[in-house]
Amino acid sequence: MFSYKNGEFYAEDVPVSEIADQVGTPCYVYSYKFIEDTYNEYKEAFSKIEPIICYSAKANSNLSILKVFSSLDCGFDIVSVGELKKVLKIGADPKKIVFSGVGKTKEEIIAATRAEILFFNVESVDELEFINEIAISIEKKARISLRVNPNINPKTHPYISTGFKKSKFGIEINKAFEVYKDCVNKQGLQVVGIDAHIGSQIFEITPFIDSLIKLIELADRLLNEGLNIQYIDIGGGLGIKYENDEQPLSKTKFANAIIKELNGKPYKIVLEPGRSLIGNGGIMLTRVLYNKIGTEKKFIIIDAAMNDLIRPAFYDSYHEIVTAKQNNSNKDIFDIVGPICESGDFLAKDRQFPSVSKDDLLVVKSAGAYGFVMSCNYNSRPRVAEVFVKGDKYFTIKQRESFEDLIKGEEVVDF
Repeated sequence: MFSYKNGEFYAEDVPVSEIADQVGTPCYVYSYKFIEDTYNEYKEAFSKIEPIICYSAKANSNLSILKVFSSLDCGFDIVSVGELKKVLKIGADPKKIVFSGVGKTKEEIIAATRAEILFFNVESVDELEFINEIAISIEKKARISLRVNPNINPKTHPYISTGFKKSKFGIEINKAFEVYKDCVNKQGLQVVGIDAHIGSQIFEITPFIDSLIKLIELADRLLNEGLNIQYIDIGGGLGIKYENDEQPLSKTKFANAIIKELNGKPYKIVLEPGRSLIGNGGIMLTRVLYNKIGTEKKFIIIDAAMNDLIRPAFYDSYHEIVTAKQNNSNKDIFDIVGPICESGDFLAKDRQFPSVSKDDLLVVKSAGAYGFVMSCNYNSRPRVAEVFVKGDKYFTIKQRESFEDLIKGEEVVDF
């Protein structure tokens, strides 16, 4: 959905230079068709078992993005009351909402219980007790699943590995059986499932299958004890291509392996894809401010910064960057950096790149997930605009922040 046409870079059928001229830079641009096609790929791949697909809203929670997923009959994986309110605002079916996260507050538990969501993914015994107390106090039953920690190595970046024993996430799988049995005596809880999420940006099928085998074994034991386990939530984590040498798993291969392992078991599968549904469905546009030649390095200084896209600074992650007008000039080695007063403010280091001039437009690829949602106002920089493209039309779905937005809620104290 993002490609060159006659030397110009396009988002679907719109030249990105037109968006940049009208909306300004930096800005994020998303493709409707990418979301639709990618979601349908998941749905088709898993059609034999018809799982509940819950888009992980933390990847990109713009209301228009959420609305598209909801219109495709997608559910949602949420981690805050803010995300809960967002998905309910766009008309999401509460019976397709799962609530994850290690630190759910009283406000969040009350709101989600009253909304009658599909289930909470409970991450600790203390949280389990707290949900039970709250559900009893508001005369409700909270549907719950325990997030178990299967101690699986997902072979990904340590910051996005969540299935190890040392991780803050989940309850150790060896302890989970007794915790589940204790739930029978809790009046405010209804046990409905089991959950595990082992990490993100995973390119091998083995970690998913190893985790699923452990979940099925536990579910079978619980069924034999009389607990009504209906759902197995296998999380998300399917990797996407950021660099050319990365080879993501096909959704069909992923689905076939999961379906084979289920082998007639009575459990409904829940999926929580996020990045794989939106990551390559977005780009960020940015303009060149200056070129700078140092004693040992050459720099391209742009108007986007780490506060706009923090992944390179945070994870040392790679985003392909190209010029909006095809540029066949000889390449040199540059750092592509932003204006923020931090050495970590870069989008690319030691990158082969053609020579560019002031005001040239650049395209940062694979920016649909964990882009705008992780942005902030560091250095008092207003957050950027978001744009949605469908065919030959585009719409601003998040206005660029103004100075008034930047200082909203602040007070000057007169001492």
